[in-house]
Amino acid sequence: MPFRISFRLVTLLLAPAILFASSPQGLRDSAQSAGVLVGAAVRPSLFSEAAYSETLAREFNMVEPEDAMKWWKVRLSQGTYDFGDGDEIVRFAQAHGMKIRGHCLVWDHHNPEWLAQGHFNPAQLSHLLQEHIATVMKHYAGQVFAWDVVNEALDEHGHLRDSLWYNQPGIGLSDKGTAYIGQAFRWAHEADPQALLFYNEAEGEGLNRKSDAIYAMVKDFKARGVPIDGVGLQMHVAQLDLDTAAIAANIARLTALGVQVHITEFDVSLPVDSSGQPRHDDLLRQAEVYRGVVHACLQSPGCAAIQTWGFTDKWSWIGSHSHGTRGAALPFDRAYKPKPAYDAMFEEMSAKANRPH
Repeated sequence: MPFRISFRLVTLLLAPAILFASSPQGLRDSAQSAGVLVGAAVRPSLFSEAAYSETLAREFNMVEPEDAMKWWKVRLSQGTYDFGDGDEIVRFAQAHGMKIRGHCLVWDHHNPEWLAQGHFNPAQLSHLLQEHIATVMKHYAGQVFAWDVVNEALDEHGHLRDSLWYNQPGIGLSDKGTAYIGQAFRWAHEADPQALLFYNEAEGEGLNRKSDAIYAMVKDFKARGVPIDGVGLQMHVAQLDLDTAAIAANIARLTALGVQVHITEFDVSLPVDSSGQPRHDDLLRQAEVYRGVVHACLQSPGCAAIQTWGFTDKWSWIGSHSHGTRGAALPFDRAYKPKPAYDAMFEEMSAKANRPH
């Protein structure tokens, strides 16, 4: 009898701890319970900062390089590839059980000078691009599970941007609309048939001319057998009255085409004072934007990943880009303390498991 009483007492004492241990403990756990990936864009130069690497490994199960796999980092000269920074990200991710998104293979920005000013003709550019896609993707085959193959090819009206790859002078397909994008996807699939291939775009998250153009392009590609697996919606948000219902509708129509959607570069910038501090009320409104976007994603089974562009305000691109007028865009503050935005993401993903399907 004394043993039975003691056993019951121990069980009662341990029950709250057992319950607590089975509940999500952070973004990574809550994302797993919601059936999505939660990621962050990263810089390998910051892995040596303990708070950065510890927070990243604890809270996220996916990473993407901010710059380490772009042309200007990988291929500073025509005949030389440097995978050092990208490989460092891969090692970090593998050591912490994280998936890796690749970013990006085709973009009209931040190309090395030898390429941008090389005066190559279309045939030469076509060869260079195919060679680059094949070399980079084969290097990371079996490690990078998804690639942003083409990045930001459309303008705000949904028209193709003038670019090195499209028509200045292009790869020989400038008279065929989105054909150069489709060709890049075909080359990417040949290079790594197992990788998921994404078109990544800014300002096409809701319902507008750009998102209509993305939808039409993906529908056309699917009908013609172009190997596209997903659309990345960047989600750089600068307003606190975001129409998340329109975002949910856009995600739903894209996934209905049979492709995945990833939120790829999520941040919500706020006005800040001279010391870089936002208003408290804005932090609360920001949290509701985060909540709404996460909810919009989780409504569609095909929305498989939610990724922020960085994760701490300490290293966000927003401050320098806005010349110090905006900032505080990410779920963690400069001291790596979770903000209301973090709480909103955590709560929304944790609640997903309890919602009726």
